Amino acid sequence: MPLHKTVRRVTTHVLNEMKLKGEKIAMLTAYDFSIARIIDESEIDVILVGDSASNVMAGFDTTLPITLDNMIYHAASVMRAVRRALVVVDLPFGTYQGNSKEALVSAIRIMKETGAHAVKLEGGEQILESVERILSAGIPVMGHLGLTPQSIHKFGTYVVRAREEEEARRLLEDARLLEKTGCFALVLEKIPARLAEEVTTTLKIPVIGIGAGNKTDGQVLVLHDMLGITQEFSPRFLRRYHNLYAEIKGAVQNYISDVRSGEFPSDKEQY
Repeated sequence: MPLHKTVRRVTTHVLNEMKLKGEKIAMLTAYDFSIARIIDESEIDVILVGDSASNVMAGFDTTLPITLDNMIYHAASVMRAVRRALVVVDLPFGTYQGNSKEALVSAIRIMKETGAHAVKLEGGEQILESVERILSAGIPVMGHLGLTPQSIHKFGTYVVRAREEEEARRLLEDARLLEKTGCFALVLEKIPARLAEEVTTTLKIPVIGIGAGNKTDGQVLVLHDMLGITQEFSPRFLRRYHNLYAEIKGAVQNYISDVRSGEFPSDKEQY
């Protein structure tokens, strides 16, 4: 029987076992109690409380404005719903870059105030000191390479990363460094599928892709994109499994119509 069918609680060890057995890892974002409960009961393996909340929950253009307090609020809401999934929380921009002591304080706050299981950081060699310090406190760390949205102003664009040989070489080197340092898993975002496959086969830790082809150990998407709540974001890697934007809008319009016509509430819907 597949491992994901037998485990009652997904842990970092379970993810490693899934990679060894060749079982794909399914990961989605969540930011609130109600949605987290639904996807956890659907037997998702990993829930990412992503700094993408800055976009889909708060309406900002980038992930940069969201604060540590915001992330703690969302993560605590998710944790109150989750019984099975491994919950990973993004450390937001400005809480770990260039200051490993601040990185540790930020990670400890997330773990203590939310009950989450791990944190995720963007970057490679330049953030190794922060990764090491967080790991020294016994906090699991997931890495993130390729397109790193917190560095969008450095890149200037959301195009595919590591197409050129030198950048691809650095990415593979960074992946090895993160594994050697002690990261339990790695996210690869928007890089060529062939490079993602090379990283996946090179590393012993699980590799989760988003826009990185189908040879990684698993996949992650932003829930609001996958469900079709957001409509303006349509990269090639995104598959919409529903069109909730249209369904919700239609339901709201029906409600408005019933209220205005006096059909709601009916005799059966009043005391």
